[in-house]
Amino acid sequence: MRILRMRELTQVTGLSRSTIYRFIRMGTFPKQISLGENSSGWRSDEIYAWIKEKEELRER
Repeated sequence: MRILRMRELTQVTGLSRSTIYRFIRMGTFPKQISLGENSSGWRSDEIYAWIKEKEELRER
């Protein structure tokens, strides 16, 4: 498990920053974890599980 910062997260998911935050507000994307006062990141295992879930939905 690694912590993904926004730059890497957008590359991994193919989503824009604004889309990621919109999905978080909708409750359909893993929430970030605080890394300090002004920094946050996402757990890679949660992000890859989210991607896998999307792939499984596509296959149905």
